[in-house]
Amino acid sequence: MLEAKELTKKYEDGVIALDHLNLKVESGEIFCMFGANGAGKTTAINLFLNFIPPTEGTVFIEGIDMIKEPLKAKDFVSFVSENVTLYGNFSAFQNINYFSKLAGKRNLTRDDYSNVMKRVGLQEEAFNMRTKNFSKGMRQKLGIAIAIIKDAPNIILDEPTSGLDPKSGQEFLVLLSELRDLGKSIFMSTHDIFRAKFVADRVGFMQKGKLVMLKSKEELAGEDLNQLYIEYMHEHANS
Repeated sequence: MLEAKELTKKYEDGVIALDHLNLKVESGEIFCMFGANGAGKTTAINLFLNFIPPTEGTVFIEGIDMIKEPLKAKDFVSFVSENVTLYGNFSAFQNINYFSKLAGKRNLTRDDYSNVMKRVGLQEEAFNMRTKNFSKGMRQKLGIAIAIIKDAPNIILDEPTSGLDPKSGQEFLVLLSELRDLGKSIFMSTHDIFRAKFVADRVGFMQKGKLVMLKSKEELAGEDLNQLYIEYMHEHANS
């Protein structure tokens, strides 16, 4: 379970990047957050992961206060960024082995690594390739594999379908559904309304640091999510 309580980030120049966010993502739920660049999505993720300190409020990961116990809380969350950071001179095998051990997973085998890389759609010929030669889509797939093999109960994704071709994007949605069915809580920041509307249990719209809309899949039944987003962004543009 991921939870934000009154989570706020205000910078010294007076800009409020995130304004008293209250949000809970339950186990076995996929939550998708939409918003234009600068709306507060990435700030929210950075605060969830303790990459930056909040001005007010706090974050709980599995009930652990991320601000007070960041190292303990981070054991229970995996993260995939839009631009996955890998060691370019390492192969895919070497990268996933390194990051797995860093996460405390020390009893995994080469077969375990192979299976999870196949599961995310990374081609076998890439397993021993240096990742500096990877395309963005290949890097995304390996980043997702690393997040999955950590086996944390919570997953945070920042534009995870960026760089994925249509087939890989569809396979990724299936994978997300499988992870949800295993009880993972999944927070996904995305611009990809077309794909996300098929997998999200709830969606939220961010505008100027505020969560201006939050609805469940049932509440959105029959709605045109793309049109709804445009309407909300227009309605709150000058608020």
